[in-house]
Amino acid sequence: MKSSKNIITPTGDSLSTQIAVIGSGPGGAITATRLAESGLDVTMIEEGPHLSLDSSPHFSLDEITQKYRGGGITVGMGKTKVAYAEGRCVGGGSEINRGLYHRVPSEVLDFWSREFRVEALNESELAAHFDACEQGAKVSHLPSLPSLVSLKLHEGASTLGWSSIEVPRLTRYDLDDNGKDRSTKESMSQTFVPKYLAGGGKLLPNTRVQHIKRNGSHWHIHSGNSGNGHRSLEIIADTVFVACGAIQTSALLRRSGFKRNVGNSLRFHPMIKVAAQFAEKVNLPGELDPVHQIKEFDPRFSMGCSATSQPALALALASHPEYLGEVDRHHQYMGLYYAQTTGGQGIVRNLPGFNDPFVRVSLNSSDLRELAEALRRLCECLFAAGAIALYPDIAGFPKLKSIAGLDELPDLLPADRASLSTLHLFSTCPMGEDRTRCAVDSFGKMFNTDQLYIADASLLCGPTVVNPQGSVMAVAHRNVMEYLDRLKR
Repeated sequence: MKSSKNIITPTGDSLSTQIAVIGSGPGGAITATRLAESGLDVTMIEEGPHLSLDSSPHFSLDEITQKYRGGGITVGMGKTKVAYAEGRCVGGGSEINRGLYHRVPSEVLDFWSREFRVEALNESELAAHFDACEQGAKVSHLPSLPSLVSLKLHEGASTLGWSSIEVPRLTRYDLDDNGKDRSTKESMSQTFVPKYLAGGGKLLPNTRVQHIKRNGSHWHIHSGNSGNGHRSLEIIADTVFVACGAIQTSALLRRSGFKRNVGNSLRFHPMIKVAAQFAEKVNLPGELDPVHQIKEFDPRFSMGCSATSQPALALALASHPEYLGEVDRHHQYMGLYYAQTTGGQGIVRNLPGFNDPFVRVSLNSSDLRELAEALRRLCECLFAAGAIALYPDIAGFPKLKSIAGLDELPDLLPADRASLSTLHLFSTCPMGEDRTRCAVDSFGKMFNTDQLYIADASLLCGPTVVNPQGSVMAVAHRNVMEYLDRLKR
């Protein structure tokens, strides 16, 4: 893969292309692939390196160092801080996430269509685009029983009469040499990027785009050294698709002078985690990744299983340093779970002298109250599943030993002590025909510009309620097919 002649290292200070796609995550990779397969001259630009999916173990320190922006240390600042993760490699977030896949709920699409005046966005019109993405990305269900960590969540939900589902993933399942089920993660670097290269597309990794500027009938894309030995370069393109993710897309556009409705409306799914200890072993080597989510309380909040490695458990118990020894002694008896809501908002701004933008987030009292309720419900479910101890990720909060301890949980999550994170960021450049709140039209074209489009989670109008990767992929596919149709007219 890495020796492909289409993975380029420019010999001069500039290069020209018909279409430039900045970013190679789910939105960018799908957009670039369809453009290249249509016979267009396409160059996909990625700030990070081009690495194989198995260049490092998943969720390991090596992977975080190689593939995460800022070594995984990225935080939205505010009274309540929220840690977030961004991929910085070919394939973007698809390389580092768990690959859980949902179709966006129809009620969410209806709300966006109504409130933001998005055209041609409903369940039936997106169905074919979901189908194409699911086939190309290899979305699969489990071939057999899920892991014990996953089953515990499902067991607790069933005991309480709550709706619990298995979420499909971007995963390939087969059998190992011993006839046991195993899973192999899929990602853009495994699926759409190879198709893109086979279709004649060119890939330019290790290239950080500093700003873009329209000059006559062309876009001039100025890049600088991204810390990987790549020199400065100017890329000249007729058309540009920006697909750097909700944070970096809005930062790039603002650096380039595009500020109207850009970076002002960040939304995310705030998440709080709970480590659960059981009387029996649930966290065994070689088990398939957990896949269950509780949907009983959607769209207000949902619950699910996190990756439950020993380091992840230790990180979750950082709020309880006195209990870290439990992870060393009993990690095979422990699982990691989360509750997440749709509350919270933020802004993205650039600061002089800094490469990465400043992200400010805020959660009001209603947001914190809903998170507290979601946490309480998650703990209730885990005790119903047989947990003997729970460790909510709140600094200074005691471990819970029985369901009676739920009375000790706060009604309002403490803003300064709760350890919140998110993997789902969107809405910094919302799409639609309402120009008072939207940055791009219904199909991703920026208002008052020529041949400038957005193709990532930035253009989603708000929280998707579910994991947004499927929504990003389908909307990007919808938009690029509309672009290609318009070229034929």
